[in-house]
This record gives sequence, C-alpha cells and structure tokens, in this order.
Amino acid sequence: MEKYLFTKLSGAGNDFVLFDSRINSGLKLNPLKIRKICDRKYGVGGDGILLISDNPGVAFDVQYYNADGSGGSLCGNGARCAIYYCKISGRFGNELVNFTLNGTGYSGSVLEDRLVRFNLNPPGSLKYNIKLNTRNFKLNSSFIDTGSPHVVININDVLDNNSKPAFRSIDDFPLFEIGREIRYSPEFAPGGTNVNIIEIRNDVVYIRTYERGVENETLACGSGSVAAALLSNSAFGLESPVRLSTKGGSELLVHFKRGGGNFEEVSLTGPAEVIFSGELSI
Repeated sequence: MEKYLFTKLSGAGNDFVLFDSRINSGLKLNPLKIRKICDRKYGVGGDGILLISDNPGVAFDVQYYNADGSGGSLCGNGARCAIYYCKISGRFGNELVNFTLNGTGYSGSVLEDRLVRFNLNPPGSLKYNIKLNTRNFKLNSSFIDTGSPHVVININDVLDNNSKPAFRSIDDFPLFEIGREIRYSPEFAPGGTNVNIIEIRNDVVYIRTYERGVENETLACGSGSVAAALLSNSAFGLESPVRLSTKGGSELLVHFKRGGGNFEEVSLTGPAEVIFSGELSI
C-alpha cells in the first residue's frame, strides 16, 4: 500500500487535492487513482487534483487533473490554489511568480493573506449568438476559450417553446440536465464544453457552472468566471473589474483591458485557502 501526504485547498469553493512532489517522491497518478482520490464518499473528495513539481526556469510546475481522471485544460481556481500553496511552502516570496500549468506559462501573486491573483493568457475562439436547442428550451449563447472552452448563457436568453423567458432567476435553472446536454452537444465536439448560466443584477454577475471533467455543477469555476466577465463586457458593457458572485457565495474579480476588440491583461482574483492536510493510503 502506498502512502502519500496531501493538502486540501479551496478556491472560492472549488476544491482540490494537492500533492507536492518534494514530499511525495515516486507518486504516480493514473485515472483510476484520481477518481478514487476525488470521490467524496470513499476518497478525500475534490473537483480535481493538483500535482506540484519543481521546474527549471520557473518557480514551479502544476499538472492539473479533472475529478474523472482526465487531463485538465486550464483551471483558474486551481491555479490560484497552487499559487497560494507554493507561497506558503516557500517556493517564492512577495514577488510576481512565473510558473507552468499543464505545459503553458502563466504568472500570479498573493495580494494579501488568502487573496490570490492569477494572470491568464489572452482568450481565443470568441463567438456570439450561437443558437442552441435542448429538449425543452431555446437558448442564445456565446462561446469563448479562456484556456478552457466555455459556453455562457444569460438567463434572459433561455426561452420556452412559446419563445418566452423560461426562468426568472438562475436559481431555478436546471443546470445539471441542460448543462450536461449542451456539454455533449455536437456543436462543441469532440472535446465538449463547460456551460455557464449568468444573471446580472446591479452590475454583479451571478454565475453557476457545469464543469466538464467533474460532470456536475461546482461551487465556482475560475475560467468560467473569466469567460462570463469578458462576455458581459462585450454584451452588456460591464467595465473592468467585473464582480462575480459564485454558487458557493464567494466573490471573484476579473480585471482586463480591451484594445482593438481584443482582451488583454486578463486576471482572476479571489480567495484561496488550505482546508486540511493529511496522509492518504492508495
């Protein structure tokens, strides 16, 4: 039986099991192990796994895995948790830190205790007015790739079969059923997409996200929040920084600049904290 030390972290309710290769030599993960570790009844429980390693030329390297065992693309809240862990474990000080996540370079910083900023690369594949039909609803959506692919739908753009608004609030929206249907829809094959439903009240974007790889709604999604913020700027004129209220009740801030129709200097800021540490037998 293998035994490893882990740290459980939360980024705005998005939770992760982190393994540090410095204190877990020989750790090898595979999809079966990842699914067992992330299982909330028989494992530690988490939306994903972060594996921290040393990497010449940068402060650290992060490999991110989804809870279903698949290799993850960008995870914004996971990146913020990794930054926070590497700060408190002594890998860098108060400076801006450069690191790699799943082979791509990023940067970030700890602004104050448990408040972390993650700097993203410019987004791609921005598309507006994508018409989607589910079993019971007609939806007008937008798509953007913030490092992970995201569909964003405003609650007012969900119509019933009589072409009338179907829901008064995102709280009433059946995200699991509709999110899963859109996630696997042919429009976003072969990799699928994450699905975000938003509602704007008093210039605050309220957001719920169905995450691929978790295959369920999560309490927060960092890359989804960035997607929603940027598209809310395009569609509704919300200025930087855009405030988002997540399913778990945390607040995330998305800063950006826009020049020539392109988004630049995009960052995600929010809470990150250690929940507990322990030893895991695999």
